[in-house]
Amino acid sequence: MDVSKIREDFPILARSIGDRPLVYLDSAATSQKPTSVIRAEERFYASQNANVHRGVYALSVEATDAYEAARARVARFLKAKDPSQVVFLRGTTEAINVVATSLSRGLLKKGDRVLTTVMEHHSNIVPWQLLRDAAGIELDFVDIDEHGALRADDLERKLARRPKVVTFTHVSNVLGTVNPVREIAERAHDVGALVVLDAAQSVPHRPVDVSTLGADLLAFSGHKMLGPMGIGVLWGRSDLLEKMPPALGGGEMIREVHQDRVSFADVPAKFEAGTPNVAGAVGLAAAVDYLESVGWDDLRAHDHRLLDRFLQRGPERLGPALTVFGPPESKDRDSVVSFRLEGVHPHDVASLLDAEGICVRAGHHCAQPLMERLGVPALTRASPYLYNTEDEVDRLVAALGRVIETFRGSRTVPTAAS
Repeated sequence: MDVSKIREDFPILARSIGDRPLVYLDSAATSQKPTSVIRAEERFYASQNANVHRGVYALSVEATDAYEAARARVARFLKAKDPSQVVFLRGTTEAINVVATSLSRGLLKKGDRVLTTVMEHHSNIVPWQLLRDAAGIELDFVDIDEHGALRADDLERKLARRPKVVTFTHVSNVLGTVNPVREIAERAHDVGALVVLDAAQSVPHRPVDVSTLGADLLAFSGHKMLGPMGIGVLWGRSDLLEKMPPALGGGEMIREVHQDRVSFADVPAKFEAGTPNVAGAVGLAAAVDYLESVGWDDLRAHDHRLLDRFLQRGPERLGPALTVFGPPESKDRDSVVSFRLEGVHPHDVASLLDAEGICVRAGHHCAQPLMERLGVPALTRASPYLYNTEDEVDRLVAALGRVIETFRGSRTVPTAAS
Protein backbone atom coordinates (compact mmCIF):
# COMPACT_ATOMS: atom_id res chain seq x y z
CA MET A 1 0.00 0.00 0.00
CA ASP A 2 1.61 3.22 -1.22
CA VAL A 3 0.49 5.80 1.35
CA SER A 4 2.32 8.65 -0.40
CA LYS A 5 0.33 7.95 -3.57
CA ILE A 6 -2.91 7.66 -1.62
CA ARG A 7 -2.25 11.04 -0.01
CA GLU A 8 -2.10 12.63 -3.46
CA ASP A 9 -5.78 11.69 -3.88
CA PHE A 10 -6.80 13.85 -0.89
CA PRO A 11 -6.37 17.52 -1.77
CA ILE A 12 -6.97 18.81 1.76
CA LEU A 13 -3.83 17.04 3.00
CA ALA A 14 -1.69 19.49 1.03
CA ARG A 15 -2.76 22.43 3.18
CA SER A 16 -1.14 23.81 6.32
CA ILE A 17 -2.48 25.00 9.66
CA GLY A 18 -0.58 28.21 10.22
CA ASP A 19 2.97 27.35 9.27
CA ARG A 20 2.62 23.63 10.10
CA PRO A 21 1.64 20.87 7.68
CA LEU A 22 -1.76 19.40 8.44
CA VAL A 23 -1.79 16.15 10.41
CA TYR A 24 -5.39 14.95 10.35
CA LEU A 25 -6.06 12.36 13.07
CA ASP A 26 -9.82 12.73 13.52
CA SER A 27 -11.18 10.30 10.93
CA ALA A 28 -13.48 8.62 13.46
CA ALA A 29 -15.40 11.90 13.53
CA THR A 30 -15.29 12.34 9.76
CA SER A 31 -12.86 11.14 7.13
CA GLN A 32 -11.31 13.26 4.44
CA LYS A 33 -12.55 12.85 0.86
CA PRO A 34 -10.60 11.71 -2.20
CA THR A 35 -10.81 13.65 -5.43
CA SER A 36 -12.90 10.90 -7.03
CA VAL A 37 -15.68 11.41 -4.45
CA ILE A 38 -15.56 15.19 -4.74
CA ARG A 39 -15.77 14.97 -8.54
CA ALA A 40 -18.59 12.43 -8.47
CA GLU A 41 -20.80 14.84 -6.53
CA GLU A 42 -19.70 17.74 -8.71
CA ARG A 43 -20.48 15.80 -11.92
CA PHE A 44 -23.96 14.96 -10.69
CA TYR A 45 -24.83 18.58 -9.92
CA ALA A 46 -23.15 19.84 -13.10
CA SER A 47 -24.70 17.39 -15.56
CA GLN A 48 -27.48 15.24 -14.05
CA ASN A 49 -29.23 17.26 -11.36
CA ALA A 50 -32.96 16.57 -11.29
CA ASN A 51 -35.40 15.05 -8.84
CA VAL A 52 -35.64 11.28 -8.97
CA HIS A 53 -38.48 8.80 -9.50
CA ARG A 54 -41.00 11.47 -10.51
CA GLY A 55 -40.02 12.81 -13.90
CA VAL A 56 -40.46 11.23 -17.32
CA TYR A 57 -37.98 13.59 -18.97
CA ALA A 58 -34.48 12.40 -19.79
CA LEU A 59 -32.64 14.31 -17.06
CA SER A 60 -34.85 12.92 -14.31
CA VAL A 61 -34.42 9.41 -15.69
CA GLU A 62 -30.64 9.86 -15.66
CA ALA A 63 -30.74 11.10 -12.06
CA THR A 64 -32.91 8.16 -11.05
CA ASP A 65 -30.58 5.73 -12.78
CA ALA A 66 -27.58 7.26 -10.97
CA TYR A 67 -29.35 7.05 -7.62
CA GLU A 68 -30.43 3.44 -8.04
CA ALA A 69 -27.00 2.49 -9.41
CA ALA A 70 -25.51 3.88 -6.19
CA ARG A 71 -27.93 1.74 -4.18
CA ALA A 72 -26.91 -1.35 -6.14
CA ARG A 73 -23.22 -0.51 -5.61
CA VAL A 74 -23.67 -0.22 -1.85
CA ALA A 75 -25.61 -3.49 -1.81
CA ARG A 76 -22.68 -5.25 -3.50
CA PHE A 77 -20.31 -3.62 -1.02
CA LEU A 78 -22.31 -5.11 1.87
CA LYS A 79 -22.84 -8.47 0.13
CA ALA A 80 -26.57 -7.82 0.43
CA LYS A 81 -28.92 -10.16 -1.41
CA ASP A 82 -30.93 -7.38 -3.04
CA PRO A 83 -30.51 -3.60 -3.53
CA SER A 84 -33.98 -3.08 -2.03
CA GLN A 85 -32.46 -3.99 1.35
CA VAL A 86 -30.45 -0.73 1.21
CA VAL A 87 -32.24 2.36 2.50
CA PHE A 88 -30.54 5.72 1.99
CA LEU A 89 -30.85 8.06 4.98
CA ARG A 90 -28.74 10.90 6.37
CA GLY A 91 -26.48 8.67 8.45
CA THR A 92 -26.27 6.28 11.37
CA THR A 93 -28.16 8.58 13.72
CA GLU A 94 -31.16 8.97 11.46
CA ALA A 95 -31.12 5.27 10.60
CA ILE A 96 -31.28 4.16 14.24
CA ASN A 97 -33.98 6.74 14.96
CA VAL A 98 -35.98 5.39 12.01
CA VAL A 99 -35.56 1.84 13.34
CA ALA A 100 -36.61 2.77 16.88
CA THR A 101 -39.61 4.77 15.71
CA SER A 102 -40.72 2.10 13.28
CA LEU A 103 -40.41 -0.73 15.81
CA SER A 104 -42.44 1.28 18.30
CA ARG A 105 -45.37 1.27 15.86
CA GLY A 106 -46.40 -2.32 16.33
CA LEU A 107 -43.36 -4.51 17.02
CA LEU A 108 -42.50 -3.09 20.46
CA LYS A 109 -44.98 -2.38 23.22
CA LYS A 110 -44.97 -1.09 26.76
CA GLY A 111 -42.86 -3.25 29.06
CA ASP A 112 -40.75 -4.79 26.26
CA ARG A 113 -37.00 -4.65 26.82
CA VAL A 114 -34.26 -3.23 24.64
CA LEU A 115 -30.70 -4.23 25.49
CA THR A 116 -27.76 -2.03 24.54
CA THR A 117 -24.28 -1.45 26.00
CA VAL A 118 -22.49 1.15 28.07
CA MET A 119 -19.97 1.74 25.25
CA GLU A 120 -22.53 3.04 22.75
CA HIS A 121 -22.46 6.33 20.89
CA HIS A 122 -25.39 8.56 21.86
CA SER A 123 -26.98 7.77 18.48
CA ASN A 124 -27.59 4.24 19.77
CA ILE A 125 -28.76 5.33 23.22
CA VAL A 126 -30.93 8.44 22.89
CA PRO A 127 -33.44 7.03 20.34
CA TRP A 128 -34.14 4.15 22.71
CA GLN A 129 -34.38 6.52 25.69
CA LEU A 130 -36.96 8.53 23.75
CA LEU A 131 -38.84 5.30 23.15
CA ARG A 132 -38.60 4.46 26.85
CA ASP A 133 -40.11 7.82 27.77
CA ALA A 134 -42.81 7.80 25.07
CA ALA A 135 -43.76 4.14 24.85
CA GLY A 136 -42.74 2.68 28.22
CA ILE A 137 -40.14 0.20 27.02
CA GLU A 138 -37.43 -0.97 29.44
CA LEU A 139 -33.79 -0.21 28.60
CA ASP A 140 -30.84 -2.26 29.90
CA PHE A 141 -27.08 -1.73 29.44
CA VAL A 142 -24.33 -4.36 29.23
CA ASP A 143 -21.22 -3.43 31.22
CA ILE A 144 -17.56 -3.59 30.11
CA ASP A 145 -14.47 -5.06 31.77
CA GLU A 146 -11.18 -3.31 32.62
CA HIS A 147 -9.93 -3.71 29.03
CA GLY A 148 -13.02 -2.23 27.41
CA ALA A 149 -14.57 -5.52 26.27
CA LEU A 150 -18.20 -6.38 26.89
CA ARG A 151 -18.66 -8.53 29.98
CA ALA A 152 -19.96 -11.93 28.84
CA ASP A 153 -21.47 -12.64 32.25
CA ASP A 154 -23.43 -9.38 32.26
CA LEU A 155 -24.58 -9.97 28.69
CA GLU A 156 -25.91 -13.41 29.61
CA ARG A 157 -27.62 -12.09 32.72
CA LYS A 158 -29.43 -9.41 30.75
CA LEU A 159 -30.26 -11.66 27.81
CA ALA A 160 -32.03 -13.85 30.36
CA ARG A 161 -34.55 -11.02 30.71
CA ARG A 162 -35.55 -11.80 27.10
CA PRO A 163 -35.19 -8.43 25.39
CA LYS A 164 -37.06 -7.86 22.14
CA VAL A 165 -34.15 -5.87 20.64
CA VAL A 166 -30.41 -6.17 21.20
CA THR A 167 -28.56 -3.18 19.75
CA PHE A 168 -24.84 -2.52 19.96
CA THR A 169 -21.84 -1.12 18.16
CA HIS A 170 -19.57 -3.21 15.97
CA VAL A 171 -16.57 -1.04 16.95
CA SER A 172 -16.49 1.43 19.84
CA ASN A 173 -15.85 4.99 18.70
CA VAL A 174 -13.95 5.62 21.96
CA LEU A 175 -12.22 2.38 22.91
CA GLY A 176 -11.75 0.85 19.47
CA THR A 177 -13.12 -2.41 20.89
CA VAL A 178 -14.25 -4.82 18.17
CA ASN A 179 -17.31 -6.66 19.39
CA PRO A 180 -17.97 -10.30 18.38
CA VAL A 181 -21.09 -9.54 16.39
CA ARG A 182 -21.95 -13.03 15.18
CA GLU A 183 -21.62 -14.58 18.65
CA ILE A 184 -23.74 -11.88 20.27
CA ALA A 185 -26.30 -12.06 17.47
CA GLU A 186 -26.66 -15.81 17.85
CA ARG A 187 -27.29 -15.48 21.58
CA ALA A 188 -29.76 -12.64 20.98
CA HIS A 189 -31.63 -14.72 18.42
CA ASP A 190 -31.74 -17.60 20.88
CA VAL A 191 -33.92 -15.46 23.16
CA GLY A 192 -36.04 -14.16 20.29
CA ALA A 193 -34.50 -10.69 19.96
CA LEU A 194 -33.88 -8.62 16.86
CA VAL A 195 -30.28 -7.47 16.42
CA VAL A 196 -29.59 -3.86 15.42
CA LEU A 197 -25.94 -3.08 14.66
CA ASP A 198 -24.21 0.31 14.63
CA ALA A 199 -21.48 -0.20 12.01
CA ALA A 200 -20.42 3.44 11.70
CA GLN A 201 -16.87 2.74 12.91
CA SER A 202 -16.41 -0.70 11.35
CA VAL A 203 -17.46 -0.18 7.74
CA PRO A 204 -14.57 2.25 7.03
CA HIS A 205 -11.95 -0.24 8.25
CA ARG A 206 -13.08 -3.80 7.57
CA PRO A 207 -15.22 -5.74 5.11
CA VAL A 208 -18.79 -6.16 6.33
CA ASP A 209 -20.81 -9.04 4.92
CA VAL A 210 -24.41 -8.72 6.01
CA SER A 211 -25.20 -12.21 4.73
CA THR A 212 -22.99 -13.80 7.40
CA LEU A 213 -22.66 -11.15 10.12
CA GLY A 214 -25.85 -12.07 11.96
CA ALA A 215 -27.48 -8.64 12.35
CA ASP A 216 -31.10 -8.08 11.34
CA LEU A 217 -30.64 -4.35 10.79
CA LEU A 218 -27.38 -2.43 10.29
CA ALA A 219 -26.60 1.28 10.01
CA PHE A 220 -23.56 3.27 8.92
CA SER A 221 -22.58 6.76 7.73
CA GLY A 222 -20.90 7.68 4.47
CA HIS A 223 -18.83 10.53 5.85
CA LYS A 224 -16.68 8.27 8.04
CA MET A 225 -15.71 6.06 5.07
CA LEU A 226 -14.46 8.70 2.58
CA GLY A 227 -17.97 9.59 1.41
CA PRO A 228 -19.96 12.83 1.65
CA MET A 229 -21.68 14.15 4.74
CA GLY A 230 -25.44 13.77 4.96
CA ILE A 231 -25.70 10.31 3.41
CA GLY A 232 -25.86 6.97 5.18
CA VAL A 233 -27.38 3.53 4.97
CA LEU A 234 -29.86 1.40 6.81
CA TRP A 235 -29.62 -2.22 5.67
CA GLY A 236 -32.23 -4.70 6.77
CA ARG A 237 -33.51 -8.20 6.14
CA SER A 238 -36.14 -8.02 3.42
CA ASP A 239 -38.87 -9.72 5.44
CA LEU A 240 -38.26 -7.42 8.39
CA LEU A 241 -38.25 -4.23 6.31
CA GLU A 242 -41.52 -5.32 4.71
CA LYS A 243 -43.06 -5.83 8.16
CA MET A 244 -41.81 -2.56 9.67
CA PRO A 245 -44.09 0.48 9.25
CA PRO A 246 -42.62 3.73 7.93
CA ALA A 247 -41.16 6.16 10.44
CA LEU A 248 -41.40 9.34 8.37
CA GLY A 249 -44.26 10.49 6.18
CA GLY A 250 -44.43 12.68 3.08
CA GLY A 251 -43.45 12.56 -0.54
CA GLU A 252 -41.67 9.65 -2.22
CA MET A 253 -42.71 7.09 0.41
CA ILE A 254 -46.36 6.76 -0.59
CA ARG A 255 -48.33 4.72 -3.08
CA GLU A 256 -51.64 6.61 -2.76
CA VAL A 257 -52.90 9.37 -0.48
CA HIS A 258 -56.58 10.23 0.00
CA GLN A 259 -58.38 12.23 2.63
CA ASP A 260 -59.44 9.09 4.44
CA ARG A 261 -56.55 6.71 3.82
CA VAL A 262 -52.92 6.28 2.75
CA SER A 263 -50.94 3.37 1.33
CA PHE A 264 -47.19 3.16 1.22
CA ALA A 265 -44.60 2.46 -1.43
CA ASP A 266 -42.55 -0.70 -1.50
CA VAL A 267 -39.26 -1.07 0.37
CA PRO A 268 -36.91 0.81 0.31
CA ALA A 269 -38.94 3.84 -0.80
CA LYS A 270 -41.25 3.35 2.19
CA PHE A 271 -38.45 4.63 4.45
CA GLU A 272 -37.11 7.40 2.18
CA ALA A 273 -39.55 10.25 2.73
CA GLY A 274 -38.84 13.46 0.82
CA THR A 275 -36.30 14.35 -1.82
CA PRO A 276 -33.25 12.14 -1.25
CA ASN A 277 -29.61 13.17 -1.20
CA VAL A 278 -28.93 11.87 -4.69
CA ALA A 279 -25.53 13.53 -5.05
CA GLY A 280 -24.54 12.10 -1.67
CA ALA A 281 -25.52 8.60 -2.77
CA VAL A 282 -23.48 9.00 -5.95
CA GLY A 283 -20.54 10.22 -3.85
CA LEU A 284 -20.95 7.29 -1.47
CA ALA A 285 -20.76 4.85 -4.38
CA ALA A 286 -17.53 6.53 -5.46
CA ALA A 287 -16.17 6.16 -1.92
CA VAL A 288 -16.99 2.45 -1.99
CA ASP A 289 -15.10 2.13 -5.28
CA TYR A 290 -12.10 3.90 -3.77
CA LEU A 291 -12.02 1.81 -0.60
CA GLU A 292 -12.23 -1.45 -2.47
CA SER A 293 -9.51 -0.33 -4.89
CA VAL A 294 -7.15 0.08 -1.92
CA GLY A 295 -7.87 -3.46 -0.72
CA TRP A 296 -9.06 -4.52 2.72
CA ASP A 297 -6.01 -6.58 3.61
CA ASP A 298 -3.63 -3.70 2.85
CA LEU A 299 -5.84 -1.18 4.63
CA ARG A 300 -6.15 -3.27 7.78
CA ALA A 301 -2.41 -3.97 7.87
CA HIS A 302 -1.76 -0.25 7.56
CA ASP A 303 -4.31 0.59 10.28
CA HIS A 304 -2.61 -1.81 12.67
CA ARG A 305 0.88 -0.51 11.87
CA LEU A 306 -0.24 2.95 12.92
CA LEU A 307 -1.99 1.66 16.04
CA ASP A 308 1.02 -0.44 17.05
CA ARG A 309 3.31 2.52 16.57
CA PHE A 310 1.30 4.70 18.93
CA LEU A 311 0.75 1.92 21.46
CA GLN A 312 4.51 1.32 21.54
CA ARG A 313 5.99 4.81 21.11
CA GLY A 314 3.48 6.58 23.34
CA PRO A 315 4.26 4.68 26.57
CA GLU A 316 7.99 4.56 25.73
CA ARG A 317 8.24 8.34 25.43
CA LEU A 318 5.52 9.55 27.77
CA GLY A 319 5.68 6.89 30.48
CA PRO A 320 3.04 6.87 33.20
CA ALA A 321 1.82 10.32 32.15
CA LEU A 322 -0.07 8.57 29.35
CA THR A 323 -3.07 6.32 30.00
CA VAL A 324 -4.60 4.59 26.98
CA PHE A 325 -8.14 3.26 27.29
CA GLY A 326 -9.47 0.15 25.59
CA PRO A 327 -7.91 -3.14 24.52
CA PRO A 328 -4.13 -3.17 25.12
CA GLU A 329 -3.29 -4.85 21.79
CA SER A 330 -4.05 -3.56 18.33
CA LYS A 331 -5.41 -6.94 17.19
CA ASP A 332 -8.38 -6.41 19.51
CA ARG A 333 -9.24 -2.91 18.36
CA ASP A 334 -9.81 -0.87 15.22
CA SER A 335 -8.26 2.45 14.36
CA VAL A 336 -9.16 4.54 17.41
CA VAL A 337 -6.95 5.47 20.39
CA SER A 338 -8.44 7.42 23.29
CA PHE A 339 -6.12 8.53 26.06
CA ARG A 340 -5.56 10.78 29.06
CA LEU A 341 -2.47 12.86 29.84
CA GLU A 342 -1.85 13.22 33.54
CA GLY A 343 -2.70 16.69 34.81
CA VAL A 344 -3.89 18.03 31.43
CA HIS A 345 -7.50 18.47 30.38
CA PRO A 346 -8.26 16.89 26.98
CA HIS A 347 -9.43 20.22 25.59
CA ASP A 348 -6.06 21.76 26.46
CA VAL A 349 -4.32 18.81 24.81
CA ALA A 350 -6.31 19.31 21.62
CA SER A 351 -5.73 23.07 21.58
CA LEU A 352 -1.98 22.74 21.99
CA LEU A 353 -1.83 20.04 19.33
CA ASP A 354 -3.82 22.26 16.99
CA ALA A 355 -1.10 24.90 17.34
CA GLU A 356 1.22 22.31 15.79
CA GLY A 357 -1.19 21.48 12.96
CA ILE A 358 -2.36 18.20 14.54
CA CYS A 359 -6.11 17.52 14.54
CA VAL A 360 -7.47 15.26 17.29
CA ARG A 361 -10.82 15.09 19.05
CA ALA A 362 -11.35 15.97 22.71
CA GLY A 363 -14.44 15.61 24.87
CA HIS A 364 -16.95 12.92 25.74
CA HIS A 365 -17.15 11.71 22.11
CA CYS A 366 -20.94 11.41 22.26
CA ALA A 367 -20.46 8.62 24.80
CA GLN A 368 -21.18 10.14 28.20
CA PRO A 369 -22.37 6.87 29.81
CA LEU A 370 -19.02 5.36 28.85
CA MET A 371 -17.14 8.34 30.30
CA GLU A 372 -19.06 7.86 33.56
CA ARG A 373 -18.20 4.15 33.52
CA LEU A 374 -14.50 4.95 32.99
CA GLY A 375 -14.56 7.64 35.69
CA VAL A 376 -13.33 10.44 33.43
CA PRO A 377 -15.02 13.67 32.29
CA ALA A 378 -13.47 13.50 28.82
CA LEU A 379 -10.68 11.94 26.77
CA THR A 380 -8.46 12.88 23.85
CA ARG A 381 -8.88 10.68 20.78
CA ALA A 382 -6.62 10.11 17.79
CA SER A 383 -8.10 8.15 14.89
CA PRO A 384 -5.75 7.57 11.95
CA TYR A 385 -6.83 6.24 8.57
CA LEU A 386 -5.43 5.07 5.26
CA TYR A 387 -3.89 8.46 4.40
CA ASN A 388 -1.90 8.82 7.64
CA THR A 389 1.78 7.92 8.03
CA GLU A 390 3.98 6.55 10.76
CA ASP A 391 5.83 9.87 10.76
CA GLU A 392 2.56 11.61 11.65
CA VAL A 393 2.11 9.25 14.59
CA ASP A 394 5.63 10.16 15.71
CA ARG A 395 4.75 13.85 15.41
CA LEU A 396 1.71 13.26 17.61
CA VAL A 397 3.78 11.50 20.30
CA ALA A 398 6.45 14.21 20.21
CA ALA A 399 3.81 16.94 20.49
CA LEU A 400 2.19 15.20 23.45
CA GLY A 401 5.56 15.26 25.16
CA ARG A 402 5.71 19.01 24.68
CA VAL A 403 2.16 19.36 26.04
CA ILE A 404 3.24 17.61 29.24
CA GLU A 405 6.35 19.79 29.50
CA THR A 406 4.22 22.91 29.11
CA PHE A 407 1.94 21.93 31.98
CA ARG A 408 4.62 20.54 34.25
CA GLY A 409 7.07 23.32 33.63
CA SER A 410 9.93 20.81 33.32
CA ARG A 411 11.68 18.68 30.76
CA THR A 412 11.22 15.33 32.47
CA VAL A 413 9.26 13.91 29.53
CA PRO A 414 11.44 13.08 26.51
CA THR A 415 10.37 14.25 23.06
CA ALA A 416 10.70 12.62 19.69
CA ALA A 417 12.27 14.32 16.74
CA SER A 418 9.60 16.18 14.76
